[in-house]
Amino acid sequence: MCIRKRVFAGFLCILTSASLLAGCGSSDSSAPKQVASSEGSTESKAREQADAAEAADSEKEGGSTDDIENKDAVENSEKADSEDEKKGAGKAGAVSIEEQVLYDQDGLKITAKEYTTDDIWGDGIKILVENDTDQDIMLGCDALIVNDYMIHDLFASEIAAGKKANETIYLSSSELKAAGIDTVGRIEIYFRGSDATTYDTLFEKEGAVIETSAVGEMDTKANDDGMELYNEDGVRIVGKTVDENSFWGAAILLYIENDSGRDVGISVDDMSINGFMMTPYFSTQVYDGKKSLDDITLLSSELEENGIEAVDEVELKFHIYDLDSYDTIADSDPITFTAK
Repeated sequence: MCIRKRVFAGFLCILTSASLLAGCGSSDSSAPKQVASSEGSTESKAREQADAAEAADSEKEGGSTDDIENKDAVENSEKADSEDEKKGAGKAGAVSIEEQVLYDQDGLKITAKEYTTDDIWGDGIKILVENDTDQDIMLGCDALIVNDYMIHDLFASEIAAGKKANETIYLSSSELKAAGIDTVGRIEIYFRGSDATTYDTLFEKEGAVIETSAVGEMDTKANDDGMELYNEDGVRIVGKTVDENSFWGAAILLYIENDSGRDVGISVDDMSINGFMMTPYFSTQVYDGKKSLDDITLLSSELEENGIEAVDEVELKFHIYDLDSYDTIADSDPITFTAK
């Protein structure tokens, strides 16, 4: 990957992390709107008919819909409290890992030392990097995956020839929260190394898997509530929320699932908000068999230039490509949805 693409990808990582963090701290008065189907669509009508039929069946069974909903709410609340207590009990004991070698080739050795928790940066993996080569090496990550969710990272370390470095690869707490991950059980790290002087790639996508002491309790449920926008050839995209008060302006949260048999990249083209063309800041990578939560970021300055105070109708196209060859897999038809 060229330097320009890496810089752009890093900028998008910062955008995503900042918007997810801002979204996690939103108050109820500015809560994100839900992605919904276009008014009058087949899916919308079918959903309304199903809801009406369910309500009628509930009344026939001897209880009003409100009574049943109240009862369900109480039961769900009690169940949630019980689950929270269990999770809290589990987190009381610190998560740990066994020391293990993650990479050891051509004079460069990377060892995972311990699992750590920082009050500011959150959870992370402490690593020891030993550079016994005759060149300075820049080390980074092609991908960081937690409990099968792609997580953005800002890890980078330069190790001089013949030297060692103690570093920490942090797991974004805002992204773990967005994915609903309370217990970290499995971490996959794909390393990339380059010559620190020439920037020539030395190796890439060298993966290692770390299982924590909580692997048996790891969260595996897909956080895929929302409206399905795309589902073809093993790639599924769900629109979840529209946050009009995100860090940069507005953010449309997507859940992405890749069971296509290959690693894919996804970007957005021809995007409009309320009929006005916009510049979407969005580019994501999802490895085969993995999931991702990512924001389409819209800058407040561009929204203001077009007089957009609320995101009501969205239209876009998805561009999906092979992450290794960059060959196009699919370009979707225009997809329209609303936010309520």
